[in-house]
Amino acid sequence: MIPQRIVDYLRNHSIPFERRTHRRAITAPELVDTLHVPGRRIAKTVLVKAGERVWIAVLPATDLVDEKRLAAVVGAPDARVLREPEFVGLFPDCEPGSEPPFGRLYGLSVVIDAALADEDRIVFRAGSHHDAIEMRYEDFYRLEGRPKVSLIGRARAHETPVWTDWHDWCSQ
Repeated sequence: MIPQRIVDYLRNHSIPFERRTHRRAITAPELVDTLHVPGRRIAKTVLVKAGERVWIAVLPATDLVDEKRLAAVVGAPDARVLREPEFVGLFPDCEPGSEPPFGRLYGLSVVIDAALADEDRIVFRAGSHHDAIEMRYEDFYRLEGRPKVSLIGRARAHETPVWTDWHDWCSQ
């Protein structure tokens, strides 16, 4: 179930969204598989410490955070991806590992990978391992106060693309 705090946040800002209920999915690739949505449209939330500040990095499920790029984008000397025990208390109403990308709601700054800006609609975790939210990218961008957008991700080196990714790529 989507935490009421998230639903209220979206409704209070008049943001249209679609709830996408699905079978339990822990990892971003599992979410891609269960929702049958191309990985480039699934926006995963990665918590990163850049300098002394915690950021929400939002990037396609198919990518990993490039810590050096992210540090440069946010003007920090370095950056590192946080482990779950380091940030679980920041999202008290969410299941660990299902954090949504709403930095303004949870008091964190957001940086978005530029690849997501090319998508009309994005899908992301909604505080639960059984629910996702689909909404327009532009609505998300405005809701988060027009955060930094830059290339902060890199492709996974060892992953074989799934059929839907190849099919979408060949259809372009």
